[in-house]
Amino acid sequence: MSLTKYKYILSVLCCLLWAGMVLAQRPDEQLTISGKVLGANRQPLAGVNVYKQESGASVQTGADGGFSFQGTATDVIVFQYAGYITITKIAPELSNANVVLQPALIDAGDADDVYIPFGIRKKRQLTGTVSAVKGSQLPQLPSSTLNNVLVGRLAGLYIQQTDVGPGADEATFLVRGRSSYNSNQQPIILVDGVQRNFTDMDLNEVESISVFKDAASLSWYGMYGANGIISVRTKRGSATRTRITFDAQGGMQTPLSLTRPLDAYTYASLYNEAQANSGAAPVYNQAALDAYRNGTDPIAYPNNNFVDQFIKKAAPVQRYVATVSGGNSFARYFTMISYFNQDGLYKGANNPEYNANSNFQRYNFRTNLDLHVNKNLDVQVDVGGRINSLRHADATNSTILGAIYTTPANAYPLLNPNGSFGGTSLFRNNPLALLTADGNATDLTRSLLATLTARQKVNFIPGLSINVLYSYDIRSNYTSGYAQDFAVYEPGATVGSYSAYGTATPLTFANTDFNSNLRSNEFWGGFDYDKTFGSHGINFTTRYMRTVISAPGSLDDKAEGWSNRLSYNYNQRYFVDVIGTYSGSQVFAPGKQWGFFPAVSAGWIVSEESFLKSAKFLNYLKLRASYGIVGNDDYSLGRRYAYNNYFSRGQTGFIFGTGFSAPNATTQNALANPDLTWERARKTSIGFDAKFLNQMFSLSADYFQELRSDLLTNSLTPSIIGQNLIQVNAGKARYRGVETELSFYKKLNKVELNLFGNYTYQKSKVLAINEEAGLPAYQKPLGHTIGSVMQVSSSGPTYISNFLQADGVFQSDAEVAASPVQRFAGTVKAGDIKYKDINGDNVIDNLDFVRTDYNYVPKAYYGFGGSVKYAGVDVAVMFQGTAGRTISINNLVNSGTASNGYLNQFSVNRWTPANADAALYPRLLVADRANNTQNSDFWLRNGDYLRLKHAEIGYTLPARWVNKIKLSSLRVYLSGFNLLTFDKLDGLGVDPEMPQSGYAFAYPNLRTYSVGINVKF
Repeated sequence: MSLTKYKYILSVLCCLLWAGMVLAQRPDEQLTISGKVLGANRQPLAGVNVYKQESGASVQTGADGGFSFQGTATDVIVFQYAGYITITKIAPELSNANVVLQPALIDAGDADDVYIPFGIRKKRQLTGTVSAVKGSQLPQLPSSTLNNVLVGRLAGLYIQQTDVGPGADEATFLVRGRSSYNSNQQPIILVDGVQRNFTDMDLNEVESISVFKDAASLSWYGMYGANGIISVRTKRGSATRTRITFDAQGGMQTPLSLTRPLDAYTYASLYNEAQANSGAAPVYNQAALDAYRNGTDPIAYPNNNFVDQFIKKAAPVQRYVATVSGGNSFARYFTMISYFNQDGLYKGANNPEYNANSNFQRYNFRTNLDLHVNKNLDVQVDVGGRINSLRHADATNSTILGAIYTTPANAYPLLNPNGSFGGTSLFRNNPLALLTADGNATDLTRSLLATLTARQKVNFIPGLSINVLYSYDIRSNYTSGYAQDFAVYEPGATVGSYSAYGTATPLTFANTDFNSNLRSNEFWGGFDYDKTFGSHGINFTTRYMRTVISAPGSLDDKAEGWSNRLSYNYNQRYFVDVIGTYSGSQVFAPGKQWGFFPAVSAGWIVSEESFLKSAKFLNYLKLRASYGIVGNDDYSLGRRYAYNNYFSRGQTGFIFGTGFSAPNATTQNALANPDLTWERARKTSIGFDAKFLNQMFSLSADYFQELRSDLLTNSLTPSIIGQNLIQVNAGKARYRGVETELSFYKKLNKVELNLFGNYTYQKSKVLAINEEAGLPAYQKPLGHTIGSVMQVSSSGPTYISNFLQADGVFQSDAEVAASPVQRFAGTVKAGDIKYKDINGDNVIDNLDFVRTDYNYVPKAYYGFGGSVKYAGVDVAVMFQGTAGRTISINNLVNSGTASNGYLNQFSVNRWTPANADAALYPRLLVADRANNTQNSDFWLRNGDYLRLKHAEIGYTLPARWVNKIKLSSLRVYLSGFNLLTFDKLDGLGVDPEMPQSGYAFAYPNLRTYSVGINVKF
């Protein structure tokens, strides 16, 4: 890490921590803290525990409820009594004071706060559907992203891993499934109420993570909230003595699945077979086959195993975190700094001047200050940031892994006798050259995130406060590294002669280049009114919002809105929330940029009614329901202002002159749609929360439905006009489903048991879409599910909904002759895939593709686990799984190129006359392969799986031991991630979550084993 990086982090941290601790340690006068503690009926409460939050010094109230002791003006005093709500007071308020404790209601305790958009509610006050987990409940993993600790943990949240590897751990999120067939479905991500990325935060920054799923919360965000919200709250300080924690973790990461390359003899034999099937002569004679088998001449007859030679069995990963928190009644602070380091899996990537193996390092820091300026003004100052440093080879992972996975074992020797890199005209990407003679680069990303929040009470109107939030974020990217090119050499006809492919260049240092600078600022301003009138509680919140995101070379991205929420409760038993948001988007034409998004929700605690109060089995039951309208303006059209005509300029048009050159011209790429509008999501949710058997069990369940209208679909304008068709808001879709969460908690003597589980089922349906004229009914998407099967290639994922229906494999040429003509290849023979004639015209062509409901998004997803603690030992496990999911192996089995004959580990299970009954795949071909590579259900597999996502065992040393060395606690633990997988792939050897990982071109998914220590001072 450079000195500049250290200065960047330490200067911010030191200034903020110094300011916070100075405020938190100001001297205060001595005073007498005294008063009486009364119950809600104004009767004295005896035996109430009254203690100083910072030091823990305590007294108990007497028979008259009285208490008295000495303290300072900065002391925070806690009142705690079984069956009552714990409250805190600052010492200056406690001079012969009466302190009234309210009976504790179920789901209204100190740990039952739930953060909603610009507000806090107790669980019992919620009328919407929110799933939440505390940061302390998530596993401490040496992971570069929070994605990994959230998978399967929250009902309604589906996380699909899309990439892995150092600096590339990425995933997509869906809340309650897909409800649109052509727009962005990613939820909004909020960190402390501000739209920010959260996946590269450190877990020790996180206080809680919540998922908002219904209109009761989402309507607050109007035009932007239809896809759900993931909300992260960061940790804050408390009015206690300074607390210091330190975590250290180290581990190893191993591939979950990895291609098994063919040896040279097997490859050459299969290539000859593929040649023969294609009507060509064998390439390898028997002498060559024997030489490959015997390995007598590794130069002329090489037998490389590039996977073993260039992929490590394991790579190290480590993480270190330190936090400091504390404060008093005037100032509270939380500060964290962390370091993460992850090595890549490439072996032999060391050039004397540089290392091309991937390495990702990240430094996170955060300081949150809470200042109680006076009795009316509270201010929060939050500063966070991170520095990401990713070192990688100059070649992309797909290029390097493609060379490792798909280059035949006999293609060339890695090094020729003269020391040059081996290669041929067909195989020029020598893995050794890519990793040692092609240069490297280091991408440095710096992010600084600042938020200022202020709350000013208005004295002349009790319950009224003015609130503002302003955030300013900046992110800068830089790249530096070494530049170099290589050549590969193929032996010529005479000894010592070579043909060169490529041009070798000397090593040069590439100076640091500034790549981009992204700035974002967000403002929320308004007021809150919170007042109780007897049994009636009223809360009103209103905010104006404006966001501006700026990047070099781009127009600013802006959003505005005005959000309002009115909450009413009667006797803490009946609850109603009404939301109305007026928000706008610059995506649409002037005059059509603003919309109104209302929602209403209600809750009823039925268990407090007289007819249920006597129920001994049931301790608590709340019914709730919500309905509202939310918008989505992110169509991902590839152009921002689709209400304007879209032109491009380039070398195109008619060719003139004798040089046959095309002149520069302006081309209209797409027509304007001035009537473009946002998607409208009408969301309904009905559910209940229950606790029973002395609150040992907690159960929540919801039925949900969303009707989304105004989806973009192709216009019905005839293509004869010669223009790309505009898209219009004529589509409609629906999804509905159920979700449930169940938990169990019991503490018996020294044993503490905690179990949890969640399950979500959803199904979607296309209700309206403009379809291509003349499309057969069986190819129409109308009435089918939203979604498709994802098939990944080196150029990115493709999504397929229409498939041919396979009818096995032809077993004889006579069967081919007696079947409908299959027109995808020039020749179809025994061993090729047989397809069904859907339209009965005795020809298999594009008219025989069928629209299906196969989907890479599962119909159901779930997670369950638990923990047990006894005498300092703790054990925790977490399982995660999916059901109703389909994956395609077409691009895996058929991976490769014509150069390597499309041969891989799957090729050994091909069809031959001798093993026709046992064959898993069609016959091998090097040419005319189109019949067998069509998208058909022959290549589809059940993608359901159950995975032991996380397991951990720890031991906390006895306090009497660690106190002797001035520690508060010390815990050591072992943990594992992605440990076991149960699937229905019949030993296929691929990861069901990411089938492409470890094959063709993709980085393998990872399993992690780690050891850690947690120390508290």
